[in-house]
Amino acid sequence: MPTVLECPPEPLRVVVSPDGMVDTAAPTLVRRISELEGLYEDGQAWTQLVAAGDPVVYTVQSSPVPEVEHELPLSTTTILPGTCAGEFFMTKGHQHVNPEGEIYLGLSGVGGLLLFDGGTSRWIDMAPGVIGYIPPVWAHRSVNVGTEPYRFLAVYPGRAGHDYQWVLGNGLGLRAFGARSGFELRPQRALR
Repeated sequence: MPTVLECPPEPLRVVVSPDGMVDTAAPTLVRRISELEGLYEDGQAWTQLVAAGDPVVYTVQSSPVPEVEHELPLSTTTILPGTCAGEFFMTKGHQHVNPEGEIYLGLSGVGGLLLFDGGTSRWIDMAPGVIGYIPPVWAHRSVNVGTEPYRFLAVYPGRAGHDYQWVLGNGLGLRAFGARSGFELRPQRALR
């Protein structure tokens, strides 16, 4: 028989509204462009965005499910539309400290899931109703490639952990930029 927490959380009902918002009592994390230092290819454009008002790039609504072994925390992330020198707004991205899989479910808007295993990059187009599966050991970030907020639900093992420094140091191999046809993926270059 599997070991469980002595005091597991109570069963939980989470309602996702038609616009993709979740009704949880948990606080909302707000990430501004200033908190994404070193992630955009054009560092000078990043500095200008910070000085021009430091816009919000994304928010994360978490559930009260704890990030501990045997639990399945969930959250919804909303990435606002926008770019930094043509590079689309994105999440910080992370790799799991303890290699675990994760799933994302598109709720509203359009975006993409960028994955990197240290040698190979992959892109999954995301939209409402699309599930993206992230295998263990793959670093990942989400990108809004549309003109409206892109929102998705994430579900992951509570013991996974989040290593943001790995992505900052290694990147994800590709970057998403605006193009006539919507967006294009370009090979990662050194930051400038």
